[in-house]
Amino acid sequence: MGSRMGARKPREPLSRERALASAIALVDAEGMAALTMRRLAAELGVEAMSLYHHLPGKAGLLDGLVDAVAAEITAAAERAEADAPGGDWRTRLRLRFLAARAVMLRHPWAPALLSSRPTVPAGVYAYYDGILATLVEGGFSYRIAHRALHAFGSLALGFAQEVFRPDAGGEADAAEAEMVALAERLPHLAAMVAAETHDAADPTLGWCDSQTEFEFTLGLLFDGLERHRQADAPAGSGGVRRVPGRHD
Repeated sequence: MGSRMGARKPREPLSRERALASAIALVDAEGMAALTMRRLAAELGVEAMSLYHHLPGKAGLLDGLVDAVAAEITAAAERAEADAPGGDWRTRLRLRFLAARAVMLRHPWAPALLSSRPTVPAGVYAYYDGILATLVEGGFSYRIAHRALHAFGSLALGFAQEVFRPDAGGEADAAEAEMVALAERLPHLAAMVAAETHDAADPTLGWCDSQTEFEFTLGLLFDGLERHRQADAPAGSGGVRRVPGRHD
């Protein structure tokens, strides 16, 4: 019979890209603790050993997640800059960094993962090369642009790296008692915490990484860099530097 009734749709072949997409969906839904090679294999409908042909163990899986997030950040940043042709360096970097933050807000587990990896993925280098290009085209010397990268830190990737993170799992009564004790020992810190209450509608990625704080810090950095750009520009250049390999 020529009928195709009952024929099953062929399963999509397993690939590194498919495995990473499934891993990202799993971690977005359930958090990093849910991610194991066995659980990911079950989500994909394959044997766990099959994953090792594409992702060499848990470390390889985590490195793959960083690569995927870096690629997502780069693509989002390039789209954001393309939507503002002719913008100055400040506008272009602001759009780039806010696009990176939007990626982080979609994947709130990504900041901790990026901060924990022992190596820097190639995609991150490419992303920072784009930042340097924007700075140099905007009139910065490579010397000041290098210092700018240090000043930006993880903000360029869309999040503020936190050194300390208070325990969020304590009881409300214990937290209140801790604040009373804090006020007695460290009055200025206690007053700051009391004054800086985050708006519930303000997207956050950590204890002290709200959208408002993120954009405020970018503004401070950009203001300072603009002063250095003007002071460092060659006399008579109008603050514009020639970019290697580019001609009028």
